Amino acid sequence: MTDRFTMLDWLGLAGYAALLIGTGWWFSRKKQRSSSDYFLAGRSMPAWAVAVSTAATAISAATFVGVPEMAYAGDLTYLAANIGAILAILVVAFVFVPAFYRANVTTVYGLLEQRLGPGARTAASIAFLVGRVFSSGARLYIAAIPAAMIIWGDSPDSANLSHLLVSIGALTAVGIVYTLIGGVRSVIWTDIAQTVVFVTAAGIVVAILLTRIDASIPEIWRTLGEQTTSRDTHKTTIISTSGEPAAAYTLWASVIGMTLLYLAAYGTDHDMAQRMLTCKTPASGGRSAITAVILQVPLIALFLGIGSLLWIFHHRPDMLVEGVRDETGGAGPPAGSRVFIRFIVDHGPAGLSGLTIAGLYAAALSTLNSGLNAMGASLYADLYLPLRKRLGKPDASPKSEVRTGRFFVMVAGVLVGCFACFCVWWQRTGGLLLIDLALSVMTFAYAGLLAVFLTAILTRRGNSASALAAILTGFIVVAALQPAWIGAWTALIPGHGPTPEIADDWRLGELRLAFPWQLTIGFAASFVVCISGKRRSTRQLGNPREGSSPTTVPSN
Repeated sequence: MTDRFTMLDWLGLAGYAALLIGTGWWFSRKKQRSSSDYFLAGRSMPAWAVAVSTAATAISAATFVGVPEMAYAGDLTYLAANIGAILAILVVAFVFVPAFYRANVTTVYGLLEQRLGPGARTAASIAFLVGRVFSSGARLYIAAIPAAMIIWGDSPDSANLSHLLVSIGALTAVGIVYTLIGGVRSVIWTDIAQTVVFVTAAGIVVAILLTRIDASIPEIWRTLGEQTTSRDTHKTTIISTSGEPAAAYTLWASVIGMTLLYLAAYGTDHDMAQRMLTCKTPASGGRSAITAVILQVPLIALFLGIGSLLWIFHHRPDMLVEGVRDETGGAGPPAGSRVFIRFIVDHGPAGLSGLTIAGLYAAALSTLNSGLNAMGASLYADLYLPLRKRLGKPDASPKSEVRTGRFFVMVAGVLVGCFACFCVWWQRTGGLLLIDLALSVMTFAYAGLLAVFLTAILTRRGNSASALAAILTGFIVVAALQPAWIGAWTALIPGHGPTPEIADDWRLGELRLAFPWQLTIGFAASFVVCISGKRRSTRQLGNPREGSSPTTVPSN
């Protein structure tokens, strides 16, 4: 155990553990009487609570660790991604959410069955589950690395295997238990407490940095504005009009690619969309989504601010308080280190490490709990119940529904934990590229999912076959646009191979596209494929199933 982890740090972690135990006991008092209670909270949640929970889920451990690094090494253009988020959430709130409520479904993929057929529902659910296991597992692994650095003093790039596995195991176990206790209702209310923890942790870090920098905020901003980055922007640049296709957060990428990304995240990913379905009405569900995106903006700005202040701390010793200058020597941390966590380990006062771990775990558990409940819901409603129906099994009792739903939550937790452990081995054999890929892995699923949902909601075209083909097309196109693959298939094009007949200054195989553009191209191809299918039937979208009520959630 590192000697920097003091009694104050342990007290901070103990306080966080007490918060988890207290909220867990509180929510365990309310019994879950049916799958509707467990997965949709009986559609009784207030919009403000759902909004805070949704925003907390978006601020994952990857945000906690990675966003400060982005501002430290580059600029503030990541904030421009919120342009796409705001544009997308308006479409989700006024088009997607009402369609989900009219369809009266447990998961958003149930809408696809009504409109395109059961095959579309199954294909979409599997795409979601595979992507969510990879994405949640990678985030869980990312959360384990700083824990190993702070608690045990491990190197950021070669953390001890057993320390990583212990941290992954602890987070997985807590996430499973919490999700089992009270279903999505406990996830939402606990997220509010988790938000307070990680925002407090980040705010205290900002306050500490400001006390160590002997300059006013306008002076800090002016200094950052004078510093250029590797992309020839200033460190205070928020909106970049660059046309470089490899840049992910330019104005054009934000308006087009990031809009599609957030449209898919909030409208087709049940991890996020599930929250909106817990509200009483479509209007309150839409309001919760809009409010969540608005709340995300200052939260992201907070973590970007930490990265900017860390740049001043490490690279401008002349701007530091006199007694602090000797701590840095004017040099930044070693390449590859995680600058935010490294500051906590090397320069943080006693107690800050424990608070940071609590904040990191709060962000990680908020995302993990949400993902496990959404995956459990999809396994139960989209795969298990249709299979049970095809086998001619009778309807289960409400208590049995809850038990089965909890079983699938545990299955989801084990899968996510196993993939996080797999990330440990993969990172050691393949470098850090795994993390970058896993963080954007939902892009592979999003391309096809978004095409299928837009086809189902906005057109009269499509069927199960074209939906399955669209999801596969999205995955293949996005995969083909990855740097590791684009050179392989473009080598087959005349003039772009390893020995072209005509020497070119630029070749297609050298093209690098940022993930928003990969998603845009993948979505466009998938949409064309999906609408090529003839309409399945004349049934109107949103008609409740026979015998169901618009105010109840059918079990299948």
